Amino acid sequence: MEKPLAMRLSPTSLKDVIGQKELVGKGKILYNLAKKKKLFSMILYGKPGIGKTSIANALVNELGVKYRFLNATIHNKKDFDIVVEEAKMYDGIVLIMDEIHRLNKDKQDLLLPQLENGTITLIGMTTANPYHSINPAIRSRCHLFELKELEHKDIITGLKKALKDDLFKDIKTDKDALEVIARLSGNDLRYAYNLLELGAYATNDKHITKKTIEGINSKAVFFSDKNGDGHYDVLSAFQKSIRGSDVDASLFYLARLIEEGDLDSIYRRMSVIAYEDIGLANPSIGPKVMAAISAAELVGLPEARIPLGTIVTEMALSPKSNTAHIALDEALNDIEKGSVGNVPNHIKTSSTTYKYPHDYPGSYVSQQYLPDKLKNKKYYHPKSLGYEEKIKNIYDKIEKIKDQ
Repeated sequence: MEKPLAMRLSPTSLKDVIGQKELVGKGKILYNLAKKKKLFSMILYGKPGIGKTSIANALVNELGVKYRFLNATIHNKKDFDIVVEEAKMYDGIVLIMDEIHRLNKDKQDLLLPQLENGTITLIGMTTANPYHSINPAIRSRCHLFELKELEHKDIITGLKKALKDDLFKDIKTDKDALEVIARLSGNDLRYAYNLLELGAYATNDKHITKKTIEGINSKAVFFSDKNGDGHYDVLSAFQKSIRGSDVDASLFYLARLIEEGDLDSIYRRMSVIAYEDIGLANPSIGPKVMAAISAAELVGLPEARIPLGTIVTEMALSPKSNTAHIALDEALNDIEKGSVGNVPNHIKTSSTTYKYPHDYPGSYVSQQYLPDKLKNKKYYHPKSLGYEEKIKNIYDKIEKIKDQ
């Protein structure tokens, strides 16, 4: 059975790797390691299709070392036992391991001593952030290298290289077909190769055109790991864009989340933003957000994007204030430090000296509410913007009466 195009194009040396020049370019770290025939345990991490496996294969080929390939999810403990025995037999082996973030405890316990004594040199690969997802004992024995996302020009370079494969010797491929593949690939070179290969078999007239490719797939792909760091990075960017009043960025990250179909995360994050970032500057935004969420839930996708886009636009352009929740956090901080004190006698349940504010002009009378040890504490510091400016005026008047 013929190997897929992506496998046939797998680099045998670092100079054949597409992109990642900050790691494999002349004079860079992995280039120098290969030149000096030296290899250390490492973890390569980044999005799919950007060269992790290519670099691992190129390294072991250039160094001419014995190696084995395992997948932390698919291969069982027995497979790992075999590699350990081979490593002992050959006085060392390189283990290329995909999905290393899914390595369970049994396999970790088997692998750690071999990493420690150098019997196994590990090249781990993962799409997850190793600082969060990989066992610290494994991580501390490896050098971590982040691979950068490929650019459009890198994908085009890879596709032009692919056209030299025997599969395309009798097939004409239009330049704009390569452009479409690069656009649809989401900067995933493996996906681009797969799409080009399918195009070669899908054409009837041995001519791959833009229409050929769009007939196979007309929707761009992008990396989405709903349980991984990338997903939470998008949620973080969504909130920070709204907080920063950048409506275009806010709508862009909303679109990313909608494309994932993760409405629940959108709803939860918008509900937090309404009170954490907009707060008293526009207190009407909370009910508006809930109304938009209800509408989105009622109609579902794709129409849900309409109320969500409307409310996110208003949230981004709304005045912002975090004073209320910051004030509460300061109060909680005092309580956690044990700075509590007793409730003043005149506002206890049994008090006969409590002054009822509604009996006084303006429904206000000056009396102490905080415990003695905190009586002069100020938690709330209002801002002069949006609706909160009205609250600030009331606050300032009350403070003046207190001072008098």
